[in-house]
Amino acid sequence: MIAEFGRLLTAMVTPMTASGEVDDAACAELARALVASGTDGIVATGTTGEAPTLTPEEQVRVWRTVKRAVGPAVAVIAGATNNSTAQSIEMTREAERAGLDGVLLTVPAYNKPTQEGLVRHFTAIAEATTLPGLLYNVPGRTSLNMSADTTIRLSQVPGIVGVKEASGDLGQIARIIEHAASGFRVWSGNDSDTLPVLAIGGYGVVSVAAHLVGWQICELIAACVAGSNAAAAEIHRRLLPLVDVLFVESNPIPTKCALNALGFAVGDPRLPLLPASAGAAERISAELARHRIDLPLPVKR
Repeated sequence: MIAEFGRLLTAMVTPMTASGEVDDAACAELARALVASGTDGIVATGTTGEAPTLTPEEQVRVWRTVKRAVGPAVAVIAGATNNSTAQSIEMTREAERAGLDGVLLTVPAYNKPTQEGLVRHFTAIAEATTLPGLLYNVPGRTSLNMSADTTIRLSQVPGIVGVKEASGDLGQIARIIEHAASGFRVWSGNDSDTLPVLAIGGYGVVSVAAHLVGWQICELIAACVAGSNAAAAEIHRRLLPLVDVLFVESNPIPTKCALNALGFAVGDPRLPLLPASAGAAERISAELARHRIDLPLPVKR
């Protein structure tokens, strides 16, 4: 099974109202705007979407809202898994009932399973659904690295179609690309690693910066795929300062700050995350002014 999620996936923020509730209308509007600025597919309620602070009911609502907004031609992947295998299976089945196109299989945080535990955890989820699964290795968030050997083993599991690799370890990522099952795809999990991962045979990126510069990331990917390395490198270097400032505080704090500053109201993050500090907001605003913003912004009334 090869799932056609697309090369540029955006890990979408979850818009909130001023009172801290999920903003359904803004979710739909943002999803459509992302597609209009180059996004091939959307990861809903992942890390960037503040999944740890959403109730299961809110997660399902976001999935349904986003899927209705973008329609059948755009893949929507559910951030449905956590550090409980049973709960992950239940939520994955909810994603399937909601008509989604895939599920994000995130390495569990906090309980730190062994590598064999990871294999059994993800295999159990994959066997419980017909949705294709995208593995997500993010040791900076989970304190656990899924090894190349484990990912390679999981690439043989029917229904597991790729990995979002955010380890930053290009040696590990290259080993996965070299030895994974045929058709298994690797997306960079870090915007700053997009070009290096593509250069060693990766397929695309699950991006945060695509909230703002989606078409420019598409240009980078297209240039790299076409072998225009100098053009891809120029875009990569130009976007790096923006990428860096989007992680000056914990994701998605800076991205929500940037969208709000541009006039696309997405509200504040939920506790325990706070709005961007004054210093961070100033840096974000200054960097935004240096870039062409691809996201269609709401018309001011």
